[in-house]
Amino acid sequence: MQLALFIIFAALAIAGALNLLLQRHPINSALSLVVVMMSLAVLYWTLGAEFLAAAQVIVYAGAIMVLFVFVVMLLNAGEEERTTGSRAAYLAGVPGATAVFCLLSFVFLTESKAIGNATLGGMLSGGVNNIAEISQVLFTRLLLPFEVTSVLILVAILGAVVLARKTEPEEEGK
Repeated sequence: MQLALFIIFAALAIAGALNLLLQRHPINSALSLVVVMMSLAVLYWTLGAEFLAAAQVIVYAGAIMVLFVFVVMLLNAGEEERTTGSRAAYLAGVPGATAVFCLLSFVFLTESKAIGNATLGGMLSGGVNNIAEISQVLFTRLLLPFEVTSVLILVAILGAVVLARKTEPEEEGK
């Protein structure tokens, strides 16, 4: 069953990445990137890295994508044309979403032994708490890159605001 989940969500991640590259509109590309991030979160979850899966959803699919959409809308590259949407998305989206929902429901309802063997609090089968290990590494050895990344994101936001600022046209009489 884990192999089936891997194949489905790996294919979904690849399809989302290809859609990201093929889209003309930046908002649609950002939504495709959300699909990729959510698929990666499911892949992390199937590998037993629950904390990384949750961080992937909260940080990348949530906060970073909101930041991307905010910057794209702030830059306001031009007038967006109204479309009715992709015909392929309508034809493949509903059956694909239904198939993924049915597969996940089947996995959750039939894998009762996996639920019985699981322990709470992110503990792996060997008794190792992966959240404690990740936080220990993040806030000791990787503290400087973590903070530098935060500063770079802040500088990128400020740069986008400065670039997007509209200047008033100078009056000819002055």
